[in-house]
Amino acid sequence: FPSHDSQSSVQQRQEVMARQLPIVKVVFPSDLKGCKPGEIPANLLRAIEGKGKLHHLAADCYEAMDAAANAEGIDLSPTSQADTYRSLETQEYGFYQRYTDTPNKKQMKQKPKVYKGKAWYLKSPKLAPMAVPGTSMHNYGLAIDIANASGKRLDWLLANAQRFGFSWELQSEPWHLRMVCGDQVPDAVKEWLANKPAEDNA
Repeated sequence: FPSHDSQSSVQQRQEVMARQLPIVKVVFPSDLKGCKPGEIPANLLRAIEGKGKLHHLAADCYEAMDAAANAEGIDLSPTSQADTYRSLETQEYGFYQRYTDTPNKKQMKQKPKVYKGKAWYLKSPKLAPMAVPGTSMHNYGLAIDIANASGKRLDWLLANAQRFGFSWELQSEPWHLRMVCGDQVPDAVKEWLANKPAEDNA
C-alpha cells in the first residue's frame, strides 16, 4: 500500500473538493458475524482479477463492476494487493510504518490515534493516514482501493459504484470504496453472475 501522498492522490483529493462522494453506512454480510477483523476465514475470501482477495460477496460485486467499467473502456484495478483484504498483521505493519508513539513537539499537535492503550501520531504530514488495526473495512475484506481514481475513472465510479453495492467512506479518499450492501447483492451483480461463462463459475 502507498505510504505517502503521491502526486496522483493529491490530484484525486483536489478533484473531489469540487464534488461530493456518496457515503453510505456499511451493512455486513451475515457470514462475517463472529469473525475477528483481520482474521477472516479463508473460505470467506476469494481472489479477484488483478491482485488481492475480498470477501466472496464483495469480490462478486467488484468483478461485476470491473466488467461493466471495462465494457465502457474504463480499467479498474486495486492499487496493490495490500489494498484489498488486509490481515491484522498487514494492517499493523502499515500502521507502525506511519505512526509513532514517541512524538516530537510538532507531531504532538495532531489528534492521536489510540491503539493497544497508546497514543500514536502520524510521523509526517506527507504520509497518508491509516486506520487503527482492526477498525478498517480492509480487515473484513469489504474495502478496495482503486488505482488512479481520478478523471474519467472517478466520473465512472461516481455514476456507477452504488449500482454494484459500493460506496465511499471518506470525502478525502476517492480511491477507497467499501461494499455496503451486506447479503443483498444488487441486481446488476446478479445479472453479471447469471451471464458469466460456465468456466468462470467453476
